[in-house]
Amino acid sequence: MPKQLIECIPNISEGRRAEVYDEIVAAIKAVPGVTLLDHTHDTDHNRSVLTFVGPGEALKQAVRVLYTKVLPLIDLTRHSGAHPRMGAVDVVPFVPIRNATMQDCVTLALEVGKMIAEEFKVPVFLYEEAASAPHRGNLSDIRKGEFEGLPEKMKDPRWHPDYGPAQPHPTAGATAVGARMPLIAYNINLGTSDINVAKQIAKAVRGSSGGLVYVKAMGVPLANRPAVQVSMNLVNYKKTPMYRVFEMVRAEAQRYGVPIVGSEIVGLLPQEALLEAAAYYLQVENWSPRLVLENNLEAES
Repeated sequence: MPKQLIECIPNISEGRRAEVYDEIVAAIKAVPGVTLLDHTHDTDHNRSVLTFVGPGEALKQAVRVLYTKVLPLIDLTRHSGAHPRMGAVDVVPFVPIRNATMQDCVTLALEVGKMIAEEFKVPVFLYEEAASAPHRGNLSDIRKGEFEGLPEKMKDPRWHPDYGPAQPHPTAGATAVGARMPLIAYNINLGTSDINVAKQIAKAVRGSSGGLVYVKAMGVPLANRPAVQVSMNLVNYKKTPMYRVFEMVRAEAQRYGVPIVGSEIVGLLPQEALLEAAAYYLQVENWSPRLVLENNLEAES
């Protein structure tokens, strides 16, 4: 039987110092049983995303190595960026890929969360499928207030951590550890420097404001180019596909006379999401994934 594969996608609060994230990437590559699939960094967000896979025990060791490297190198008291954050290692999600169930990922999240708290003295909040209470399921609710607001927030019994000390780590803050289905980090860049336009479009698009269900969105400035960004997480690409998100952002942007100048995908995404977008824009009337040569060959092998 093929070995178990679980995906882990840690987000770390550093995207500007190449020597820092290069050292972290090298450390993860050296962990036995783990395959690093992708790593990206963004200077405006000041954030890096790593994507690696392996069986549960190997991933647990990879997270241990990650914290060993990150804690001496990243100090949130000196960190700023467009993306909200509460931890040096901000979030550690686990996603079932092959021969793994969501319950396997929940169990792993609990084990890893406990390990982080005990070995590194960083408080841990469990989220999504691993959440210990309904009000902790949404990552944005846990992160609200960010690193600077953690000391006061954690005084509230509703926001005591699931593991670890009752106050944030002085330089590393806190971490959210969870289990979830595949998420697509998708950003659309707009041809304007007016951040209010991006914020208004994000408000119109995100589900919590009455927009598209399964979309989280915020408007952020881009310091390195004359543009602003609608930065999004698509938490269920099957029920709210990428092309629908793109078209709604484009329609809202037209209200302000603003063009879309590009988009980007952070990390990896399921092939199915791109194929559905291609079928939509090509108006393929007889669309089926089996029309793709590679899919057909794999199905027959």
